[in-house]
Amino acid sequence: MGRTKTRGLINRKGIWHIDKIVRGKRICESTGESEIGKAEEFLARRIEQIRQASVYGVRPRRSWRLAAIKHLKEATKASINRDAELLGLLDPYIGNLPLEAVHMGTLQSFIEDRTRVGWKKRTINYALQVVRRILNLAAGEWMDDQGLTWLAHAPKIKLFKEDDKNVPYPLSWEEQLRLFNQLPQYLAKMALFKVNTGCRDQEVCHLRWEWEVQVPELDASVFIIPGHRVKNREDRLVVLNKIALAVVNEMRGVHPEYVFTYKGKPLTRMYNRAWKKARNSAGLPHVRVHDLKHTFGRRLRAAGVSFEDRQDLLGHRSARITTHYSQAELEKLLVSANKVCGGESRKSPALVILRRKNIACSSH
Repeated sequence: MGRTKTRGLINRKGIWHIDKIVRGKRICESTGESEIGKAEEFLARRIEQIRQASVYGVRPRRSWRLAAIKHLKEATKASINRDAELLGLLDPYIGNLPLEAVHMGTLQSFIEDRTRVGWKKRTINYALQVVRRILNLAAGEWMDDQGLTWLAHAPKIKLFKEDDKNVPYPLSWEEQLRLFNQLPQYLAKMALFKVNTGCRDQEVCHLRWEWEVQVPELDASVFIIPGHRVKNREDRLVVLNKIALAVVNEMRGVHPEYVFTYKGKPLTRMYNRAWKKARNSAGLPHVRVHDLKHTFGRRLRAAGVSFEDRQDLLGHRSARITTHYSQAELEKLLVSANKVCGGESRKSPALVILRRKNIACSSH
C-alpha cells in the first residue's frame, strides 16, 4: 500500500506546500522540501511554533535571511539597490542565523573581512546601518498573526568613527580630460552628464525620460527626479547646461525608459571595474565617482555662483521649495550652470593648485 499523505500538504512542481487551518488561522507557505517526509517534519514544526506562540507567547525562530528578504520587498528608500548588494555580502556570514543571534559579535567576521579588502569605515557603517534598521523593524514594527513582534528587542549595533574618509578631489580640466578619455563610451557619457549637473550616482544610473520637463520659454529642458529616488527625499531639480543637454539629446531614442543604459539595461552603479581601470590608466587611482559632484560644486563656486543657487543646482536640502521656480529664477540657474562649461572658468586650475597645497580644504 502507498503511504497516506498528511492533510494540508500539496505538491506543486515537485515542492511541498502547506495549505492548512491551524488554531483558526490559515497557513499558506512553502516547506522548501521535495521529500514528503521532510515536508511533514516542517509542517509539524510550524504547527508547534503556532501553538507555542498562541498559548505561551513564544516567538517562532526566524532567520536573518527571511528578515532581509522582507526588508527588500517592503522598503521604498532610494538606495534599496545598495541595500540589496550589501545584504548579499552579509548573507554568507549571518544568513542562516536566527534573528536573535545577530549582533556585533556575529558580525565581527564580516567586518574583519571587509576591512581586509580595503573597505572604508563609512562603507562598513552603511552595512551596519542596514542591519540595525532591519533588527529595529523586527523588534518594533513587524508583527505576526499572534500579535508578537519578530524580535523581542533589538541589540545595539555600534557604528565606527569614520576617521579614514576620502578627502574630496575636484578634478582640473586636464585631469577630467585624461580620465574621460580612458572611460568606455557609455560611462564617459554618464560621467560628462554628472560633472555638469552634480547628480548623484544613483540619480544618473536611473534617470528616466518621464522625468524630463520641457521649458519652451527658455528653449531648454530640465529633469525633476521624484523624492523617493533622491537621498534627501525631496524632489530634485536637474538643470541642464549646454553640455548636459547635448549628452541627453545624444541619448534620445536609445532606450524608451532610461536615459543611460549599458547593453539595454540601466547600471546599478557607475563605480565598476571599467571606472577603476580608467582612473588607474589616467594616473588618478584615488578619484571616486562622487568626486564629479564635488568638481561641479567647486567650479560653480569658482565661477561666482551664489551659495543658494549652488544648493539648488547640487540638489542639496534647503528651506525653499526647490522645484517651483519662476521663469526668471530658472533662467538664472541655467545661466549659472552654463558658467562651468568647457573650461570657461579659468579659476578652476588655480583652485586645484590650492587643494594640492592643502588637501583638507572643504568640498563645496
